[in-house]
Amino acid sequence: MGIPYPISHISYQIVITPYHGGVEMVQSKADLFDQEEVYLANLAKALSHPVRIKILRILNEKNVCMCGEIVELLPLAQSTVSQHLKELKKAGFIRGDIEGPKICYCLNESVIRKAREMFAKLFKSINCC
Repeated sequence: MGIPYPISHISYQIVITPYHGGVEMVQSKADLFDQEEVYLANLAKALSHPVRIKILRILNEKNVCMCGEIVELLPLAQSTVSQHLKELKKAGFIRGDIEGPKICYCLNESVIRKAREMFAKLFKSINCC
């Protein structure tokens, strides 16, 4: 019996199946999909919040930005902004370099290029009625 999660959480979906002698085994549903599909789903998950989109826009416009500067541009607490930056960094969209007590964030061009290519490939030809 599976634990229901939205499709955007596909890499975390879990299924419990019977195993030897009634012992249960945990299996990830992500193993049922190819690496490209799981990677693209994780990128989409990282983009699934408007604050993260705004942060990417800010970083794109400024080229480099300190965490404090990003907080000043958003109507959110520093801890909330930091959590969103953490998610973007985990997905690879941004890099953070420590400069003394501050962290300087910038876009990770290679991941952004790859994401653009993968989304373009996904929607290359739309065959719909």
